[in-house]
Amino acid sequence: MVTETAPPAKAHRPARHSPPAFNLRRLAIHCGLAIVALGFVTPLIIVLSASFSSESAITDNGYSPLPQRFSATAYRYVLGDPGKIVQAYGVSILVTVTGTIVSLTIMSMLAYTLSRNDYRLRRPLSFYVLFTMIFNGGLVPTYILITQYLHLQNTLLVLVLPYVVTPWYLLLLRTYFSQLPKDIMDAARIDGAGEWRVFTGIVLPLSKPALATVGLFVMLLYWNDWWLGLLYITDDRLAPLQLYLYRILTNIDYAASNSQLAGTTIAIPIQTVRMAVAVLAIGPIVAAFFFIQRFLIRGIALGGLKD
Repeated sequence: MVTETAPPAKAHRPARHSPPAFNLRRLAIHCGLAIVALGFVTPLIIVLSASFSSESAITDNGYSPLPQRFSATAYRYVLGDPGKIVQAYGVSILVTVTGTIVSLTIMSMLAYTLSRNDYRLRRPLSFYVLFTMIFNGGLVPTYILITQYLHLQNTLLVLVLPYVVTPWYLLLLRTYFSQLPKDIMDAARIDGAGEWRVFTGIVLPLSKPALATVGLFVMLLYWNDWWLGLLYITDDRLAPLQLYLYRILTNIDYAASNSQLAGTTIAIPIQTVRMAVAVLAIGPIVAAFFFIQRFLIRGIALGGLKD
């Protein structure tokens, strides 16, 4: 009797995938993002390069990523009085740090209040905030209020208070707070936590990306502001950095235009001084960005606004 034996089963081999196509697509995406990033970084490199170039090289050859005929003349013009620029840096740093902390504290508390659906004055208060985004009192009434009634001229408070509550950033925080899980907050209230405990112990720790993002925007707002100083600061000791650099540019342009009208030629490095001013103005903010960029990336999409 002959017995038929079944052919041995073939060993199961895992299906081969084709990683090259996936890697090629990933490489293409990375190359595209690298090109975009290079497009953003190139202007900064050109500005830095031009600040260390000679005025004649820029006039003859234009701007380039590398310094042409290396020269620090522009920085000697800007840093001619080191004491004043250090003082201006101190004023800007003090105003920026104080304003950012105060602004985040007040806006986060107000945004949490507006995010509560059971708050009876939620809609009227939201309307009041939105109204200020559309209408304001005007420049002349605001100037009279600050100088004649509040007496804030030539004080550091006049550089801080106008930006303490920015409606757009307030609405961003309110939207983020309204999307936080309500179950955790209800559980904390059942355990006996008050609203302040819920806000400081649950809402703020869960909102670090939003707070870091809004904090960076507020920091930029305070650091780059020169308009308030131009209106309300006449004391040179209280001039912020941006106002101090603005006055340097104004004086250089005025000197250059007067020399041309008088028929004389004064070698003033106008173009390189402008680049040096830009480097001194944005340098600290660029350095601060690297410390909070991970929070900025996580919090840049705060969601759409909703009632």
